[in-house]
Amino acid sequence: MPQSNNVDDVMNPRTAHTLGFVCLFALLLAAASAVCAQGTEAPPTPPAPRVTAMEGELELEDIIRVRFEHLAEWASKNDPAKLVPFLNGRAIHKNYPVEIHASRNRLHFHLKIMPENKSIWVDLLGAPTGTQRAVSFSVGLENQTPFDSVFDRNNPLVLTVISPVYGVISLLVVLVTVSLFLWLAHNTNLIREPGPHPVGGKLRPYNLGRTQMAFWFFLVYISYTVIWLITDALDTITPSLLGLMGISASTALSEALIDSGKASARVGQLQDLTAERQVLEQSIPELQAQMSTVNAKTPMTLEDITNRDNSIRQLQDSRTRLAQVQQQIRALTSASTANASGGFLRDILSDASGYSFHRFQIFVWTIVLGIIFVSSVYNSLTMPEFSPTLLALMGISSGAYIGFKFPEQK
Repeated sequence: MPQSNNVDDVMNPRTAHTLGFVCLFALLLAAASAVCAQGTEAPPTPPAPRVTAMEGELELEDIIRVRFEHLAEWASKNDPAKLVPFLNGRAIHKNYPVEIHASRNRLHFHLKIMPENKSIWVDLLGAPTGTQRAVSFSVGLENQTPFDSVFDRNNPLVLTVISPVYGVISLLVVLVTVSLFLWLAHNTNLIREPGPHPVGGKLRPYNLGRTQMAFWFFLVYISYTVIWLITDALDTITPSLLGLMGISASTALSEALIDSGKASARVGQLQDLTAERQVLEQSIPELQAQMSTVNAKTPMTLEDITNRDNSIRQLQDSRTRLAQVQQQIRALTSASTANASGGFLRDILSDASGYSFHRFQIFVWTIVLGIIFVSSVYNSLTMPEFSPTLLALMGISSGAYIGFKFPEQK
């Protein structure tokens, strides 16, 4: 039988061997590609941490211990040293952990004010309505969204604005100080005009300069205490505030010097009049004795009559002058003792001539600056920084008051 020449009927053995190698190479290449694909696949992302608990007092200068879920897994790919607390959704910048226990899912934070986060703390603690405030709490990276937390707005933590212990102690000290001042101001010459007490057990009028100095002292004293209680800051006195207190102290000092000069002049005049009265009181009996001696002579010569007439004139002049001196002494004595208080506002706004605009001006500016001062401390927890222009205006008002004080009678 003849052989077939069709290649489809009989395959060449060499060709079949080559095809087998090709198939094997293709299988190996596919396997290698699968292995490479598995090797370059991204590892699974670790779950984000979640705040589950907090230990300690949420208060400035205290240390809090925060517990998490999945912090260990997250820390294996991220740096937990860059985490900061979040209060009411706002990052407390640069307040990094002081202790890191990632393997135990714990971080420790020391809450403190720094220049980078001062504005955040002022917003959280400023304008307080009580010693505590409810806030949401979490932890996260500074410029990212904070982690989930169980302490959200529906389950907030209590942020301590003022420590109860130190708050009570400071309140008692302030109350005792203010109460003692008010008692002394009402019952003594602590902030009143200097001089002897008026007759009838009354007190001297209140002094504007001393009252202004006391006003700024207690405003700064109480504000300094409040700022320290909330922020634990000690260096809170601003240069402009020192200038304002200096203006107030200079006003009171200048007023005291003027009053002292007037009092010294009054005392000197009173001493001179008293000495003159003594001389007149001694001379009058002598003149009367001379007249009696002359009148006893009989008959009287022309010289005796002339001496008698001279003695009569001298006696009349001495008696007239004595009456004038006694009247002046009574006027000076009554001016220094009869000037009694007419009420706080009347005393500081008026003199012997009535209400004075220069007194009213310095009183109004003191109240306005005091309101600005209290507002700054309450809302910003800082002493205000008054501009040089405002200080100059206060200085002009004080200077005008001192200038009008020279001719003023009180």
